[in-house]
Amino acid sequence: MSKTNIIFIMSDDHAAHAISAYGSRVNSTPHLDRIAEGGMRLDSVYCTNSICSPSRASILTGTYSHINGVSSIWTEMDYRVPTFVDVLHADGYKTALFGKWHLGEHGKALPRGFDAWKIFPGQGDYVDPEMLDENGSATMPGYATDIVTDLSIDWLDGLSGEEPFCMLVHHKAPHRPWIPDEKHKHLYADGQIPEPETFLDDYATRSQAVRGVHMTIADDMGADDLKTEVPEELRGPGNREARMRWKYQIYMRDYLQCVQSIDDNVGRLLDHLEQRGLAENTLVVYTSDQGFFLGDHGWFDKRLMFDQSLQMPMLMRWPAEIQPGSRCEAIITNVDFAATFLDICGISATDALPTSQGRSFRPLLRGEQVDDWPDAAYYRYWEHDDPIHAAPGHYGIRTTDYKLIHYYGAGLGVPGASEREFDAEWELYDLRNDPAEVRNVADDPAYADIRTELEQKLAEYQRHYRDEPYAGPGTPHPEWGPHDAGTLERVEKYAQALRASS
Repeated sequence: MSKTNIIFIMSDDHAAHAISAYGSRVNSTPHLDRIAEGGMRLDSVYCTNSICSPSRASILTGTYSHINGVSSIWTEMDYRVPTFVDVLHADGYKTALFGKWHLGEHGKALPRGFDAWKIFPGQGDYVDPEMLDENGSATMPGYATDIVTDLSIDWLDGLSGEEPFCMLVHHKAPHRPWIPDEKHKHLYADGQIPEPETFLDDYATRSQAVRGVHMTIADDMGADDLKTEVPEELRGPGNREARMRWKYQIYMRDYLQCVQSIDDNVGRLLDHLEQRGLAENTLVVYTSDQGFFLGDHGWFDKRLMFDQSLQMPMLMRWPAEIQPGSRCEAIITNVDFAATFLDICGISATDALPTSQGRSFRPLLRGEQVDDWPDAAYYRYWEHDDPIHAAPGHYGIRTTDYKLIHYYGAGLGVPGASEREFDAEWELYDLRNDPAEVRNVADDPAYADIRTELEQKLAEYQRHYRDEPYAGPGTPHPEWGPHDAGTLERVEKYAQALRASS
C-alpha cells in the first residue's frame, strides 16, 4: 500500500468561532465545512503558547517553547531540535512549504528539509507580496491567499506521482491589518455582525494583569487596523461603548472578508485533489496557529489563556481511517501534531523524533478510546509585558471542567519580554458553570479543594514537560541562555518605534 500524503493547511489567527463547522454566528465557510463533513472536527485542540512563531515551532518540532527555543515573535528557528518535515524528507517524502513562515528569513533560520519553499518575509503583505526562496526575493502580483494556493497547486502538478508528499500551505490571512481581496469587499458590509456574549465584559473579578492588557477594541484598536479615523462624535470616555460597537463592525467585516478568501482557496485545493485522484490517500488538515478574540471580552488579538485565544480549530479528512462527520472531544495540543503526522506516515516519532514531547492522536482519529490519554493541556506564554499589548507572562492548566492560570509577572530574560515586575495573581474558572469565563473563583473558599488539585496537576505537567515554575524576581529560566544581539536589537528597535508612534 502506498504511503499517505499530507496537505497541512494553516491560517494565522483564524478563530474556531469564525468557522461554520464550529457553529459560527458571524460567517459561513462551506469549503472548510467540507473537510469536517468528510472527516473529523476536533473540538479541544489547544496551542501551548498563543502567538505566531512559538506555535509554528511547536507544530514543527513537537516540543514546548522552552525546548525548541522559540519563545516569542522575536526569536527565530535555530533547529536545536529536528522537525517532522526533516524526518519525512529523509524517509523519501517530497516536501514543500508555501506562505507564512515567521521563523526567520536569514541563515540558519531559513526553512530546512523542504524540496521547494517560497515564504513571506515577516508577516507578509496581502497585496503584491514580496516572497523569498533559495534564489532570493521577488514581488508576486496578486492577492496573498490566491498566490499561496496557486503555488501549492503548481507544485502538486509538478510531482511525478511516484513519491509520497507532504505540503505545508500556510496562509497569512486573517492576520491583521485585515486587508480583504477586492472581490470580497461587498460581504458583511451592512453593519449587522452579531456581537459576542461577553462583548461588554467589565472584568469585575479579573486579575489586575488581565485588566491591564492593551487589546481592547474600544481603546487599543487604532486607525492602522480600521483604515480610517474614529469620528469626532465617538471620541472621549463618554462615548466608549458606541465607539467600541462602531469599531467592532469594521474590524469584523474586514476579518471575515479575509476569512472568505481562505475558504474559497481551500475549496480550490480540495477540488484539485479530487481532480487529480489524490483525495483518497491524502490527509488534509486545516488549522490556525492559535485562536483570536473576535470582540470576546471586548478584546482583539490572542496571547491570553481564555478559550477564544487558546483553542485552535482543527479539521481533518483522511478517508482511510477517519469516519465522515465524526467528532473528537479529547484534549490535544499543537505539540502532538508532529508525532501524529509521522504516525500516519508509518513512522514512529519515538524512534525518528526522540526530542518530541507530543503523542500521536491517530487512535482518536479512528474513534478509539485511549484510556491513558492526557486529561489536561499545559500552557505557557513567555512574552511578558510585550511592547504591543502588555500581556502578562503566565502559565496554566486546562481540563475539561476547569482552568487554572498563574500570572507570575516576570520576563525571565526572554526576547520581547519586559523586565517590569507584576504582582503574582491567580485565576480559576469553572468551565461547566461558567463557560464564558467571566467569573474568577480563584479565591472562592468553595473552590479551595479544586484549586489545590489543579495546582498539583499544574506542577505534575511542568515536571512532565521539563518546564520550570517561576522561581522569584531575578531568576532566569534555566533553558534560556544568552540571546544573539540581532534578536535583542530587533526587539528594542520595534519598541522604540512603537513608543514614538503612541
